[in-house]
Amino acid sequence: MSFTTNAISAYQRVGVETGVESADAHKLILMLFEGTQEALARTKMHMQRNEIAEKGQMISKAIIIIDEGLSACLDMNAGGDLAIKLKALYDYMTHRLLVANMQNNLEIIDEVNMLLSELYSAWKEIGQSNGTQAAIKAINI
Repeated sequence: MSFTTNAISAYQRVGVETGVESADAHKLILMLFEGTQEALARTKMHMQRNEIAEKGQMISKAIIIIDEGLSACLDMNAGGDLAIKLKALYDYMTHRLLVANMQNNLEIIDEVNMLLSELYSAWKEIGQSNGTQAAIKAINI
């Protein structure tokens, strides 16, 4: 199964809808980051309002996007050390989000969001440079 098919399936499972069918691999990864960041923003809002069920839904959505989208798309063979490090980082993020959920901890949400923002910025910049193909080897295309 190709990366594009995997990413489209992941999006459909978590409800990210716009532009998925026509997006290229690079854009799909950007959309996964954006979907996760949106879910985390909503998580924070629900935490601040003490809306437990809604908070749980949004934090679960973020975890699913990271786990079934970003992490699942990594090609551990072709991606080498970069894929291994990204997998470890994604695992760390999902663990931290579970802790944030249990503790209602906004600071952990901010920590994970900062990590995602840095990866998003780097991925966006890769798309604007000639290094796209080298970086894309870390994902399953």
